[in-house]
Amino acid sequence: MNCGFIGLGMLGAKMAEKILQAGHSLQVYDQDSKAVEQLVAAGATGAGSVQDTTNHIDTLITCLPSPAICAQVMTGVGGALQALSAGSCWIEMSTTDADEMKRLASLACERGIDVLECPATGGVHRAVTGQMTLLVGGDEVVFERLRPLLEIMSGQIVYMGEIGNASLIKAVTNLLCLIDLVAMGEGLMLAKRGGLDLARCYEAITASSGSSREFEDWAPVILNGSFNTGFTTDLGLKDLGFVTELGRRLDVPLQLATLVEQMFQASRERYGGDAWTPHVVKMMEEATGEELRAEGFPDVIPQN
Repeated sequence: MNCGFIGLGMLGAKMAEKILQAGHSLQVYDQDSKAVEQLVAAGATGAGSVQDTTNHIDTLITCLPSPAICAQVMTGVGGALQALSAGSCWIEMSTTDADEMKRLASLACERGIDVLECPATGGVHRAVTGQMTLLVGGDEVVFERLRPLLEIMSGQIVYMGEIGNASLIKAVTNLLCLIDLVAMGEGLMLAKRGGLDLARCYEAITASSGSSREFEDWAPVILNGSFNTGFTTDLGLKDLGFVTELGRRLDVPLQLATLVEQMFQASRERYGGDAWTPHVVKMMEEATGEELRAEGFPDVIPQN
């Protein structure tokens, strides 16, 4: 296939690499010229603008940090929807607002452009090995046509139905992930204050009903002290903002989500938005004077 890829952040760059490795033609664009250069060195063609990325392609993939940036890329001056040909397809892999996804998909449809929303979940470390889970929304016929391309980038694909559904379930999964992060910090601090060995606690928890994918992946970088989940506080707050807005829109009281959002806001004020998400746990360490450390844990999440 002839593909374009816009948005070469930590996740997007890994997805783009998988497409190249599978032998597809790929044009790439990002405001970070170094990210573009790395993909060009791997065999991609560098594009000088959003519209340049759409030349002679049949599928455009975007993986962008916010709905506002996505709207600018797709519908702003020099936007991709103005340049994509009828019959081509846009695959949106960003985590975005469900209503905004529906709006942009409607604009694309008016121009004869097919759309799939495919937010990815599982962590950047799984993107490296092509084991991300893709949550797909859109026309099922279009999905089945593009399935071989999506399978290159994923270990599992879950089709959620119409446009908007995948963005909604992605917000739910991120809510559970970020609440879990706060809970693991509190649980480990109880263990620490109770005099337990935290390495043995990790072994016990991962072998128990209290385990989760996030605990298994993220607790090690807390115990190491690097806090490097590959996921920033600003991104966490963006996702929590989607969730709390959904709660208001759907009239669902989200007490835990609201509390966790407040904790993340406090973490950003203290450490900055670029700090890794477990800095919300670092606040607990500073409040108690206890560090949650143990020997033998890696400074990055292992690529399984």
